[in-house]
Amino acid sequence: MKRYLNISLIILIAVLFFSCSDSGREENGEIDYNEKVEHIPQKDFEIQKYNIELKKKQSSYRTECDTIALLEYVLNNYPEGTYIVEVDKKLTYDIPRSAVIYYNDGGEYVFAVVAKSKPGERLIEPKNIVGYDQSFIDLDSTKLGTAFFYLTLFKCNDGNFQMIWEAPIPSHGGFNNFSLNQWNYKGTKFIRINFHYGSGVGHIDYNYFLVDGLTVKPHLLMTYKGINFERTIANVNNDKFPDYYEHIFYDTGDKVFSRDSVAFIWREKDSVYVNTKNSLQVRPY
Repeated sequence: MKRYLNISLIILIAVLFFSCSDSGREENGEIDYNEKVEHIPQKDFEIQKYNIELKKKQSSYRTECDTIALLEYVLNNYPEGTYIVEVDKKLTYDIPRSAVIYYNDGGEYVFAVVAKSKPGERLIEPKNIVGYDQSFIDLDSTKLGTAFFYLTLFKCNDGNFQMIWEAPIPSHGGFNNFSLNQWNYKGTKFIRINFHYGSGVGHIDYNYFLVDGLTVKPHLLMTYKGINFERTIANVNNDKFPDYYEHIFYDTGDKVFSRDSVAFIWREKDSVYVNTKNSLQVRPY
């Protein structure tokens, strides 16, 4: 037993030594970060390509425009450091699933959540932008790179992909999942993209309404819910655009509750949401 304790102690000291050594080198600027994968686009490309080839070998059934084909299309046609993100795993041993939804509307279409690296910064890593802990990334520096999310619609044409539109998602980290839904009031289909919101102890939904059909860039309405904030979808003025209620919360010290709400409606000519009780207060989405 004593022998094993001595060996464990030696290993622990070695780990601490090398960790402190690397930390000191980092502070003194001696570590060349250009040697790391996130600073070498070609190496990142090769790793992605290898992983895709591995998926091909492990797949027992393929179609001409399946998810593997889409991953390969994005790798070969998008700027370096671009990825189709994966849905946040609910359980540790869940199989990773790409954030794609297939939809048939007189042709085969694919909705996908794509993340792009900010030019001039290190490449992002998909693991750094998905999940609850990564929702705090907006409070961090750009040390991990800055991710720009997009909801993108692709169409499958004879085995080839064509991008129909892409809509920016105003968040940089904390992606959870997304789903195809239908608005109860109008029957309009919309894509709900859910992000964790750790700093607010809640979540944010970016809802993309297909108010002018599938192939036209969608309309964005943001909703959210947390301990002391909530915004819900509504139909206030009965037009084709969704409206929302901003709920007003009160804090008595021992409990927090909502006692009022104010409606916001979409003013199409200005492309903003307007407070129905104060027209000077507007929101972009």
